Amino acid sequence: MTPPGSHPRHDLDPLLNAPVRLSVIAALAPLDKAEFGFVRDLVEVSDSVLSKQVAALEEAGYVEVHKGRVARRPRTWLATTAEGRAAYQRHLAALRAIATDWS
Repeated sequence: MTPPGSHPRHDLDPLLNAPVRLSVIAALAPLDKAEFGFVRDLVEVSDSVLSKQVAALEEAGYVEVHKGRVARRPRTWLATTAEGRAAYQRHLAALRAIATDWS
């Protein structure tokens, strides 16, 4: 019998269980930053859906949002924080452990 709490599912991050949020973190993790529209198109969601999911990630401290202008046009850039990258890596490790024979 395994001790309570030893199954790798306990290491999954509940915030990253949502497919769109996981997709956003996965898209941003290898990048320094990405423009909002690039992430929206990559993840294949609407502006409003991405905005809502980014707000949840930002509130958790996983994503930073930077606003600015390019040639007088407003732009929004997204970037993962160190905490967000660490949470993503833990989540991936837990998924790998669940998918393999961990016993």
